[in-house]
Amino acid sequence: MLKVLLFILIAIAYFAYIMPQYAGAYTASLEDKVERLKSIDEAKIVLLGNSNLAFGINSEMIEEELEMPVVNMGFHGSAGNVFHERMSRYNVTEGDIYIICHTDFADDDTISDAALCWSALENHIELWKILRTSDFYRMLKAFPVYLKKCLSLYIEDSGNIDPGIVYGRGAFNKYGDVCLQREGGNYTFEKRVEPPKINAITINRINELKKWMDESGATLLVASYPIGKGELTADENEFVNFQRDLEQKLDCEVISQYTDYMYEYKYFYDSEYHLSSEGADMRTAQLIEDIKNWKKWEY
Repeated sequence: MLKVLLFILIAIAYFAYIMPQYAGAYTASLEDKVERLKSIDEAKIVLLGNSNLAFGINSEMIEEELEMPVVNMGFHGSAGNVFHERMSRYNVTEGDIYIICHTDFADDDTISDAALCWSALENHIELWKILRTSDFYRMLKAFPVYLKKCLSLYIEDSGNIDPGIVYGRGAFNKYGDVCLQREGGNYTFEKRVEPPKINAITINRINELKKWMDESGATLLVASYPIGKGELTADENEFVNFQRDLEQKLDCEVISQYTDYMYEYKYFYDSEYHLSSEGADMRTAQLIEDIKNWKKWEY
């Protein structure tokens, strides 16, 4: 009992005097993304997924072409799909279009890296809405790891600093895109590029989210992520078969042809999902076309 009380007192002290320590970091962009999402009370387009969106979308292009406000909630692969999907719970307005751009559909329904998520949530209570009750144990277990890092940053007086690169808070524009200029060809593909896996856990959760969106007057869609196209990439037919399987299992529409999102390796920046600025514009143009085609069919 004494240990529990001591832990609670230490946690309170951290919340009051030491946090936040990641205000300038990449993960702190979540606060800005949520603020933008909460501020738009008209029909909007909201993109959900990992950093393939942060490093792969020009939201201004979408907004100008489709004449709807855009929020890019793209965050971090280590947070996990469920963390990204939960961002949809903030401000759903009738007429909203939420688009999931996952790079896999076979997660275990947990937050992958809870310590990393703490660096985004910190003592911003309004962000904790992302968490489900089932996430509390994993987050609590990772809390001491996060606290230790916070204390180290505090003692060294090195916390809350924006590194001034693409992995800093300042790299994002108002939409939630990483907007610093990025040249392609910096990443070397070394492993086989294959279609995503699919499992029932992920499919069922997305279908439940779709049902909730329908009840809220919003629409949930799925679109592709950028796929490296080259000698290490699986045959296009494998991606076609993956998409066919995905479409059969999901209740929401898949508006993309995944093979349309295959780009030569030279358009990738520093990972298999991060595009150069030029690549991001190409991917955005394709997404705009997909949304337009869906709207024609829908209306």
